[in-house]
Amino acid sequence: DTMRRVVRQSKFRHVFGQAVKNDQCYDDIRVSRVTWDSSFCAVNPRFVAIIVDASGGGAFLVLPLHKTGRIDKSYPTVCGHTGPVLDIDWCPHNDQVIASGSEDCTVMVWQIPENGLTLSLTEPVVVLEGHSKRVGIVAWHPTARNVLLSAGCDNAIIIWNVGTGEALINLDDMHVDMIYNVSWNRNGSLICTASKDKKVRVIDPRKQEIVAEKEKTHEGARPMRAIFLADGNIFTTGFSRMSERQLALWNPKNMEEPIALHEMDTSNGVLLPFYDPDTNIIYLCGKGDSSIRYFEITDESPYVHYLNTFSSKEPQRGMGFMPKRGLDVNKCEIARFFKLHERKCEPIIMTVPRKSDLFQDDLYPDTAGPEAALEAEEWFEGKNADPLLISLKHGYIPGKNRDLKVVKKNILDNKPAANKKSDLINAPKKAADASNTQNEAKLDEILKELKSIKDTITNQDERISKLEQQMAKIAD
Repeated sequence: DTMRRVVRQSKFRHVFGQAVKNDQCYDDIRVSRVTWDSSFCAVNPRFVAIIVDASGGGAFLVLPLHKTGRIDKSYPTVCGHTGPVLDIDWCPHNDQVIASGSEDCTVMVWQIPENGLTLSLTEPVVVLEGHSKRVGIVAWHPTARNVLLSAGCDNAIIIWNVGTGEALINLDDMHVDMIYNVSWNRNGSLICTASKDKKVRVIDPRKQEIVAEKEKTHEGARPMRAIFLADGNIFTTGFSRMSERQLALWNPKNMEEPIALHEMDTSNGVLLPFYDPDTNIIYLCGKGDSSIRYFEITDESPYVHYLNTFSSKEPQRGMGFMPKRGLDVNKCEIARFFKLHERKCEPIIMTVPRKSDLFQDDLYPDTAGPEAALEAEEWFEGKNADPLLISLKHGYIPGKNRDLKVVKKNILDNKPAANKKSDLINAPKKAADASNTQNEAKLDEILKELKSIKDTITNQDERISKLEQQMAKIAD
């Protein structure tokens, strides 16, 4: 029995990581050089988005997943920000909608055409203005439609209703120092934050109160990260007083002592945690590391179990993490990363080797699907809902015509009748353009009519005067 306990049984012990071949990478991309600890990359089942170097403003690339190989210098970008883009996040309920936060103090929400960009995109669907300093974090609500959180270097967190363009919650007095990251819990009722003052806070955003906090979560001065797990516990990464990298697990109901605390190594890159709630695996990607370490979280000691490390030669500048519904279930793929180098983006595929070709339901429990469980208004009024789950048994097929259910005063409501895609479509500007062209057309019609009436009148006048002359002659 003791022997069995030494090597813990886990179906994820032999997860096998492999970088794809060169021709399946995205090449010749000038990855952003901004000194900011975000992942610089966001992916979903349709697109990979990468923050790039841009002269005179901020830009990011959005590439359809199949658009591999060398990316032309002139490839269109999303480039409406006037300062560098610091963070991007795909909407979990619409694979064509992405939010970006920038040094220009704004958050912008973009609608990407179904097949990707053919021209550069400069007009966002909506611009969210409320921060007084650069916006380094954007994060969509996991279960409510059109709810977006942003955090800035003004130490404020704002929660927006994107559907109306309004800031509905402003948490500007809870953080005295820079916010390193923000994470929603599974149903989006709470957020946790890691901050430069070495505190982790658990916040109820609608009540605008701090529910729990822990001082000196990690003693070191370098940046921390804190994320919610599916069971409500909090996982953190940070540094010890001796600058060793640490990871820890906390119960927010009692933050006195960690459930588990592990020292890792003495590297100085910030550890970005990527979490898969379906398998309870956490992948740690250090900025500047050339490895991805992964751990399984369970409820038996030591709670955080080291599984393995995927190593490569090149250090990573950033990392994207594919949602579960974008993976290939036929190949037993349990995770896919998009690793950013200086000049390229390289997908890394993690699989669990299995002999059978059948669907492995133990690897793929039902996962969060693309349908929102709540409307924005319901959430702001106090409702909560868990993610709506879908089965991956037959692979995920993106829905073609998912309509965006739009609320009355939704600025995203002006949809052209012909287009029934799941669209956050055409904000006021486009709507205004459309109505302007309609008005112009109407004006033209009226002017034409007027002209023809005038012409008719002139003709009649001439006829009348001729008839009058004839009458006069007859009378004479």
